[in-house]
Amino acid sequence: MFKTPQEQVAYKTGFADGFHAAETGASGSRELRPTRVGRTYYGTRRVYYDYSHHRSFWQKHRDKLTLAIGTGAGAAIGGLFGGKKWAGIGALSGLGGSALYTYKLRHRRSRRY
Repeated sequence: MFKTPQEQVAYKTGFADGFHAAETGASGSRELRPTRVGRTYYGTRRVYYDYSHHRSFWQKHRDKLTLAIGTGAGAAIGGLFGGKKWAGIGALSGLGGSALYTYKLRHRRSRRY
């Protein structure tokens, strides 16, 4: 990877500088001990997030509720058009569509940017 003598010397010098900085504890403008802000700790050693008390029922069970709503809507539409048999078919297609949305399509909007 480092074929020329200049590249080898530059690598060794950079490595020695980095090792010395780590050995002396130099970390730029960051503190070495964690600083506490609310229930979240920021720092170089530990990061702790406590979101359990602030999540709503919808946030905790979003995937299950989305699948249940899709299944129920599919069953209702199928039942309106063809009775029990079509209600079952509609429930399966509603479950498939809501699962596709929940696990494949929902997060695409946040990843585009």
